[in-house]
Amino acid sequence: MNRRCFVVELEGLISYGEGLVLQEKAFDKVTSGEADGILLLLEHKPVFTVGRSGGKENLLVDESYLKTAGIELYETNRGGNITYHGPGQIVAYPIFDLKNWKKDLPWYVTCLEEVIINVLKDYGVKAGRKPKYRGVWVGDKKIAAIGIAVAKWITTHGFAFNVKVNKDHFNFINPCGITEFSVVSLDDFVKDVNFDEVMEKVKDNFSVVFDTNFKEASRKWLESEE
Repeated sequence: MNRRCFVVELEGLISYGEGLVLQEKAFDKVTSGEADGILLLLEHKPVFTVGRSGGKENLLVDESYLKTAGIELYETNRGGNITYHGPGQIVAYPIFDLKNWKKDLPWYVTCLEEVIINVLKDYGVKAGRKPKYRGVWVGDKKIAAIGIAVAKWITTHGFAFNVKVNKDHFNFINPCGITEFSVVSLDDFVKDVNFDEVMEKVKDNFSVVFDTNFKEASRKWLESEE
């Protein structure tokens, strides 16, 4: 199928609220038929997000402490429990109309996992899945979290892939509500990992896994009303 799909790589650190607005812009463009899919790639300012499954009980510090640490707290409509986003982490928000791929949410989430597993394979890191938990794992350590939302078969939210992230911030929560396992980052396995290079590999693997040629597009285009 010849799909009209675009990738928008956002510069600088994006606040979580700003990211939600940009997802809405992309959703509108996909809904209107201007695009079949838009992939947003970015880094967030430090933030904890709570999903539809809840998760505030897994916040291990007072909200007032978060303010002094410079970390925001957001309740959001994605699936899943509490998670962390911050600098050194690749966040992908695929706003895809699954009617142009496959109307199958487990298939879609498996594809998101596959993108990250393939990138890690390029670095010689063997990663996989856990039957009980979504996301991508290296042994018993989680390297990427996934939480999505879907309306009219159009997806929002996506994944957070730890590349060179500050893992100390994860100590303030039980990530995704899980207490028996810990988190890990690509730079634990790869010395002097190049963030921009990893970002390019993420783009390339989205094209492969979703069998789609993504054209580069600008933030200006994303925010245009045309």
